[in-house]
Amino acid sequence: MLSYILYLIFLIPLCFTGGGWYLIQNLLFFASLLFLVNIDFFYWSNLSYIFGYDYLSFGLVLLSFWICVLMILASYSVIRYKFYNKLFLFMILMLLLMLYCTFCSLNMISFYFFFEGSLIPTLFLIFGWGYQPERLQAGIYLLFYTLFASLPLLLGIMYMYNNLNYLVFSLMYMNDFMNFYLYLSMILAFLVKMPMYLLHLWLPKAHVEAPVSGSMILAGVLLKLGGYGLLRVFEYLMGIGMIINMFWLSISLVGGFLVSLMCLRQVDMKALIAYSSVAHMGLVVGGLMTLNVWGFYMTFVLMIAHGLCSSGLFCLANISYERLGSRSLLINKGLLNLMPSMALWWFLLSSCNMAAPPSLNLLGEIGLLNSMVGWMWMVMLFLMLISFFSAAYTLYLYSYSQHGIYYSGMYSSVSGYCREYLLLML
Repeated sequence: MLSYILYLIFLIPLCFTGGGWYLIQNLLFFASLLFLVNIDFFYWSNLSYIFGYDYLSFGLVLLSFWICVLMILASYSVIRYKFYNKLFLFMILMLLLMLYCTFCSLNMISFYFFFEGSLIPTLFLIFGWGYQPERLQAGIYLLFYTLFASLPLLLGIMYMYNNLNYLVFSLMYMNDFMNFYLYLSMILAFLVKMPMYLLHLWLPKAHVEAPVSGSMILAGVLLKLGGYGLLRVFEYLMGIGMIINMFWLSISLVGGFLVSLMCLRQVDMKALIAYSSVAHMGLVVGGLMTLNVWGFYMTFVLMIAHGLCSSGLFCLANISYERLGSRSLLINKGLLNLMPSMALWWFLLSSCNMAAPPSLNLLGEIGLLNSMVGWMWMVMLFLMLISFFSAAYTLYLYSYSQHGIYYSGMYSSVSGYCREYLLLML
């Protein structure tokens, strides 16, 4: 466990050497490969001091390794314009270190520490490499939404430590708190991170203003921190969760439906993808709140699937943004003429986003549907609406961006580079 952390720490001086970019990219690929072959199917494997992982952490750590490598692969414009590329690499490595320590911590306090620490490099990515001057407002939104919920989480952890005198995850299942305030404080921080509807306002802003790497890591991993935290705290909040969870479930389902309606009137590609990820996470929150086995497993599956699919869509949006200089769907028309071979990737990732059969998203959504309908029949109405409208806005995104007569700003056929095909294939 600590070996990977030392690996990442010793990559940091390489940021500031001359040809460090490709070296770090390849070494991170190597690290993810090492991590993949090193799995040990024991309950808490690879223990060292306060770090260790089980199934849940393993999938998410692998996802964050992978998406960090793809971030470096996608942000070639940073190194092409020599725009503080060494600091950019440093930020990505710090973020990866924070995420790794978050997913692998065995202790509630260290989990809290790294959970809030992962906010800082993200904030720097948005402030430093964002596109428009409104990124300051987006960063402030992100900061205050997260900080508003993080102090109650710390107080709840302190209260638990005061009662139990230990904070280790693997011993937590033995107790069952029936304290409403503890429940609220423990759960609110993760609901802001997810983000649940009504607490989601920072997400479209942050996504639209962030650079492509910021968007990828935000959609891919930081949204999954919320789900991971909820899976961990519901081990000891089962009793009171059975009573109150209906409230959050109804909010997240109605919110997912409303957000799907909002997707249908977006003109900004990145904003559309961001709102669609809010709708998917609404499904995840709903399935998690039913507190049954299907819900727990399928939230994990849908989180992994959504991380890969949504990062790919942000990549595609950024590729067309680099070509045309705009994110508007009114200008990004007819990309089928402009980049014919990109249309295949647009089609595949869009179909994954609306949970078409060959994708992991289908598996996750069917399982969540199972868990929620088994919990209550009335839910079926909103699930039906959410599924229908998610297909609708994904078709809207695909057909508007690929078909139609294209805006006459460019007349050449700009196809993608080899690098971008590699990126999308991974």
